Amino acid sequence: MIISWDWLKQYVPLEMSREDLEQRLMMAGLNHEGTEVVDGDTAIELEVTSNRGDCLGHLGVAREVSVLFDVPLSIPDPQPPANGPRVDALAKVAIEDRQLCPRYTARVIRGVKIGPSPDWLVRRLATIGQKSVNNVVDVTNYVLMECGQPLHAFDFAKLAGGQIIVRRAKPGEKFEAIDHNTYELDTRMCVIADADRPVAIAGVMGGAESEVSETTTDLLIESAAFDPLAVRVAARTLNLMSPSSFRFERSPDPAMVDWASRRCCELILDLAGGTLCEGKIDAGQHAPPREPIVLRFSAISRLLGIEVPHQEVRRILEALGTNEQSFDTDQIEVVPPTWRADLTREVDLIEEVARIHGYDEIPEDVDVPMAASQKREVDRVTEQLRHVLTSFGFDEAMTASVVTEEWSAAFSPWTDAAPLATSTPLLRGANHLRRSLVPSLLGARRYNETLSNPVIELFEIAHIYLPRQDRLPDEQLALALTSGGGFFELKGVLETIIARLNPAATLEVVDAAQPLFAGDRCGELLLDGQRLGFLGEVGEQG
Repeated sequence: MIISWDWLKQYVPLEMSREDLEQRLMMAGLNHEGTEVVDGDTAIELEVTSNRGDCLGHLGVAREVSVLFDVPLSIPDPQPPANGPRVDALAKVAIEDRQLCPRYTARVIRGVKIGPSPDWLVRRLATIGQKSVNNVVDVTNYVLMECGQPLHAFDFAKLAGGQIIVRRAKPGEKFEAIDHNTYELDTRMCVIADADRPVAIAGVMGGAESEVSETTTDLLIESAAFDPLAVRVAARTLNLMSPSSFRFERSPDPAMVDWASRRCCELILDLAGGTLCEGKIDAGQHAPPREPIVLRFSAISRLLGIEVPHQEVRRILEALGTNEQSFDTDQIEVVPPTWRADLTREVDLIEEVARIHGYDEIPEDVDVPMAASQKREVDRVTEQLRHVLTSFGFDEAMTASVVTEEWSAAFSPWTDAAPLATSTPLLRGANHLRRSLVPSLLGARRYNETLSNPVIELFEIAHIYLPRQDRLPDEQLALALTSGGGFFELKGVLETIIARLNPAATLEVVDAAQPLFAGDRCGELLLDGQRLGFLGEVGEQG
C-alpha cells in the first residue's frame, strides 16, 4: 500500500518527522518498504498484512497515526445534494445470490461531462502510482484509495433495461473486460449483469461495453459487498487481479459501502457536474452487529508479562474505535469497530494493547508463566507408530497433499466420490487432493529406485481428504507403508503395531481385490471385525 504524505495530511496533522512516522507504523505492524519523492509529494510504501484490510486506504492508515501519536482524526462527511428524480424510477437492482453479494447499492447521476481531472487529483493518483483516465474514473480510484471500498461507475445508457442483476455466471459465459480481453466464466463466479449480458465481474473488473467514455452523460455508481472467496476464485482463475479484487479478498469495512458511494457522488458532482437522483437503491442487507468481547486485565499480564494500567488499556481500545459496554477493576467489555474484522477474541484485544502500548515496552527477560500442554491421544498414538516403524528400519516420508489425476485414480479404496480439484495446480500437474497415501508413497519409492538406493522401507502418516457432498472434505489421518519385504513380513510389522497399541485387539486378513494389487496377494485388514485397511503386493499393472 502506497501512502501519499500530502493526502494523509487531510485526515491527521503530521507534525512528526517522516522517519518517526515510518518507525512508529513499522513497530505497530505496518512494515516500511520504502519512500520516494514524487513531484514534490512523498510516497511511503507500507506492507499491509492480510488481516489488516482496513489499512488498504488512506483513512485506515490515518486511524493508525491518530492512535499512535494521539492526534485528532478528521473523516469527511459527504452529503451530495440530490435534485434529480427518484433513482428507483430509473433503475432496478436485483440480487439473485445473497451468498455471493450480501449488499448492493446504486446511485444515478445524470448530465455529467467527461473530461480531464484537475491537477490536484492527477498528482494524488500519480504519487501512489496510478495514471489519470478521466474525471469520473479517477474519482472512483481516488475514493478506493481513500477508504479501501471499491466502486464502479457504469455508463447508465449502456445498461440494457436500466437493470442491475447480481447473479452467478453461466457455464461458459463470455465476458469482455475493460482491458479488452475476453474471458470465459464459470458458475463459481459472481457477475453484475444488465437485462441482456454481464457488464462486470463482481469485485474484479468492469466490462468494456459499459465503461465510461467521452460520450457518457449518465452514470450508475456501484458500491457493494461481495463474498471474498468468490472474488478470489474469479481473480485467480482468470488471472485478472485488480486493486478492487485485492481489497474485496480482504473484506473491506461493510460500513463504508454507503460512505464511499456518497463520497464518490460528491466528488463527481464537483468535478464533472450533473444532477444526482434522489435516494439510493440499497438491495440486500446490512452486516449484522458485532459481538462484544470481554478483556480480562489479568490476561494481559499473564500473556504479555507486564502490567498495563487499566485506564491506559481503556484509552487504547477507545482510540482504536471500539465501543465500550462495561468497565470495572477486573475487565472491560467492548464491541469492535466495523473496520476491524480481525478482532474476534480476547487475545486479539491483548495484541492490540501490546501493539499500541509498544512492543519495546516489553522487556526481553520478562517472566511469562508457561505450562506444558498435555499431548493429544492422536499425538501419543502416532509417536508410538513412529517408534515401532523406525525400529523395524522404516524411514518416514512426507509427500504433498495434492496429486495428479492419474495418481488419484490409481488407488482409492475409501470412496468412489470424485476427488476435490483445484482450478490452478499447486504443483506441476498436481491439482487433486489425495484420497489415499499409497500412490504418493509409491512415487517416493520409485524416485529412490532411480537413485539406486539399496534399501527402501518407507512409511507416511498424514491426512487424506474424502469428498462429501455440499460440505468440506472428511479429513482422516492415515498410515501407509511400502517395503521390499514379502507379504507376510509386512503383515508381521502390522501385527506388532497392533500389539503395541492395543494388545487385546484381533487383526484378521481376508481375501480382497484391489486393481493396484496382484490378485493372489491382496487382503483386507479387519481389526475386531472393522475395516482397518488393505495389505497387498503391487501387481504388474501398478
